[in-house]
Amino acid sequence: MMGDAEVRPAATQPATAQPVSPGFHARDVETMPRPQLEKLQLARLQTTVGVLKERVPAMAGRLAGLAVPSSLEDLRNFPFLHKTDLRDNYPFGLLAVDRAELARVHASSGTTGKPTVVGYTSEDLNIWAECVARCLRGAGVEPGWMLHNAYGYGLFTGGLGLHAGAEAAGINVVPVSGGNTERQLMLLSDFAPEAICCTPSYALTLAELLGSRGPTSSVRVAILGAEPWTEHMRTAIEAGLGVAAVNIYGLSEVIGPGVSCETADRNGLVIMEDHFLPEIVDPSTGEPVPDGEVGVLVITSLTKQAFPVLRYWTGDLCSITREPAPCGRTHARMSGIVGRTDDMLVIRGVNVYPSNVEHTLLQIPGVSPHFQLVVKRTGTLDTLHVRVEPTQPAQDETAQNETAQNETAQAARPDDLERQVLERLKSALGITVSVSVEACGSVPRSEGGKLSRTVDERVTEEPTQ
Repeated sequence: MMGDAEVRPAATQPATAQPVSPGFHARDVETMPRPQLEKLQLARLQTTVGVLKERVPAMAGRLAGLAVPSSLEDLRNFPFLHKTDLRDNYPFGLLAVDRAELARVHASSGTTGKPTVVGYTSEDLNIWAECVARCLRGAGVEPGWMLHNAYGYGLFTGGLGLHAGAEAAGINVVPVSGGNTERQLMLLSDFAPEAICCTPSYALTLAELLGSRGPTSSVRVAILGAEPWTEHMRTAIEAGLGVAAVNIYGLSEVIGPGVSCETADRNGLVIMEDHFLPEIVDPSTGEPVPDGEVGVLVITSLTKQAFPVLRYWTGDLCSITREPAPCGRTHARMSGIVGRTDDMLVIRGVNVYPSNVEHTLLQIPGVSPHFQLVVKRTGTLDTLHVRVEPTQPAQDETAQNETAQNETAQAARPDDLERQVLERLKSALGITVSVSVEACGSVPRSEGGKLSRTVDERVTEEPTQ
């Protein structure tokens, strides 16, 4: 069993941000009494199962002999759908409509092998925009505001997904896309948008650069997703950008961004439960775990036409609560993603997630939020090396001697910082790692897309001929 991860109490607004409050895009649906919501979910689940049996040959065989569910609890009798199933049926083997009926195709941003391909009908795109509109309004973005959209446009679902949802909510969009950071900074200054959306790692990049130029006074809300991130990272972003940072979640296999999102209260990510039925299961057994306990998030789509998914195993680890939110929303809320089952590193028998390392590093004074994990193999043992940076360049030895009586004016010496990082990581992870404190700017930054925190330098043996 995994440990507990509570949906945290509402975060306080950062001192530099103007307060924002949750709004509604579809109040009747978002505050629907749970018995009514679950009745709607069951009816839509039954339709989805019927469609998969009738229109998707690859699924019909897997579902043969399984009755259409008569209750939501019956869902646990159905098999999981994994990303390997999508790759095995590449590109269009899991579509429930003819290719001619598609309005758009997206694909995952995977870096190895062929991408996982998903399709959308016109109605699918309308539903997607509706979900994102709810997310943005709940996050406190108001109709008439300007959204600086720094998610990538193209096969990646982030850019176009946020774009359409913002327009559906009456929010005007600057479709900047990712990269070209100098232009991003210029437009943030010149256009004075009230909201920005991008990956959290890119928000850190912008915050770092803005730190030497003075923060923007216009941006009030940052809607950040596509990567797992921590509360300490949120604090760093909010301080650097002067915003309220809100977590949005989604994945292309399910629909894209907009599956869930924090409201401006930032008290868990509200799931659009009338469109997506969530489960939390034990990563080892696949059995359901109680609300409040961490497990793998499994999602069933309830309204998708082109590419319905039944019990999709996301690999994301989180917990869930079905208690109503303070803002009145009745849909279930999930915690932030605390790790993934497939980015877990096993170092000398100990499970290590990049998010665990990040959480520890961001609690050490003088350590920058930028880091990289390098996995190597020495003999038969895997080792972990952690590259970190100080928050400011270390002073040379002469300057350190001259200011020895004023420690608060000094940057941390690299050897002192290295020792602190080593001790804290050993305590948090339960293993000894190697650490290097490197020059500011040497660890890779995000340029708008997802940022890989891990470099695997292990060399595996060739198979015996």
